[in-house]
Amino acid sequence: MASVSFSAPMERGELRFFLVMACAMAATIVGGFSLDLATGRSTFAVPIIVHLHAVIFMGWVGLYLAQNALVFGGNRKLHRKLGWVSLIWVPLMVAAGLAIMRFTLQQRGGPPFFDQNQFLVSNPVALFTFAGLVAWAVTMRRDTGWHRRLMFVSFAMLTGPGWGRLLPMPLLIPYGWYISAILLPLIFPLIGMLADKRRHGRVHPAWLWAIGIFVGLQILADLIAYSPVGYQFTEWFLAGTPGADRQMQAFAPPM
Repeated sequence: MASVSFSAPMERGELRFFLVMACAMAATIVGGFSLDLATGRSTFAVPIIVHLHAVIFMGWVGLYLAQNALVFGGNRKLHRKLGWVSLIWVPLMVAAGLAIMRFTLQQRGGPPFFDQNQFLVSNPVALFTFAGLVAWAVTMRRDTGWHRRLMFVSFAMLTGPGWGRLLPMPLLIPYGWYISAILLPLIFPLIGMLADKRRHGRVHPAWLWAIGIFVGLQILADLIAYSPVGYQFTEWFLAGTPGADRQMQAFAPPM
């Protein structure tokens, strides 16, 4: 697999770019959840599963920021050691993500501005896509061009919940998932592609592979979610729970 070649000044500029973009993506996530708290749409008075999910996912935000800061600061030795934390942390994230999705759908009916069947199928697919990209990035750690771009796209995927809390989601029905979880997170890697084109004269293939996998699997998830099997699976998953009391289609909650 080809990699972009760097001169020392060019490499320094690229590391600065990745650190700045890491901060921008983290700000999107933190900003979305902070807005929820500030407006009273969320509270700390929630079951322990919600707190565990928050700690695990925000821990990854901190780890990703730290890793970019370490590389930019020249501490690659600590960066490499800290990177092995992902072998434990990413499986924890997948488990926590699946658990909170189950809780949200079965106990609360899921976010009202998403179709339940779409949320049930597309959310786990996104989680496993994230985990797969991180695993690929780890295997490519000796090729920094591939490694940092695969990690970048995997982290960009996590900005979806942040975007969803910053946007007027009821007004985006029935396109809320496509806008908040796919289109807007892709803004960050698209900026990365433009930066590559300006700095190196071409776009690194890692962007295209990672974006293609992400979008392709989300299209596949949608095809499954809106198939007869997808509807039947959603009804089975929700049967006998409070989540079955709401309509499966997205709706605008009362003010």
